Amino acid sequence: MKIVKDVMVREVITVSPFAKLREALSLMKRHKIKSLVVEQQHEHDAWGLITYTNILKTVIAEGGDIDLLNVYDVCIKPAMTVGESLAIKHVATLMAQNRIKRLLVVRDNELLGFIAMDDMMDVLLAQVE
Repeated sequence: MKIVKDVMVREVITVSPFAKLREALSLMKRHKIKSLVVEQQHEHDAWGLITYTNILKTVIAEGGDIDLLNVYDVCIKPAMTVGESLAIKHVATLMAQNRIKRLLVVRDNELLGFIAMDDMMDVLLAQVE
């Protein structure tokens, strides 16, 4: 049985909650990714997540300004998290029930990585071939 640490992404790009949306978009473009982890402000703070979808809704649909809005204004915080030893079948259920595509992976509130729906689909597709 596969668990989270077998398929999670360990190389995570983070952004300050006080960064402007332009900076977040620039990071996403530079690293060719669709989401960033929003940094904690202190060790007991929650992690956040900002995605293309959050930005698209705020900037395009609602007419927001990427030079005026901060990451904090549009991110999801606290982001949903899972532990590294959880079976991916439970992660898949959690994602499907909550209609989300990414979860952060933490241990004692320390960021280890994230797991995306695409990562789990890669595991499934490997079994099909």
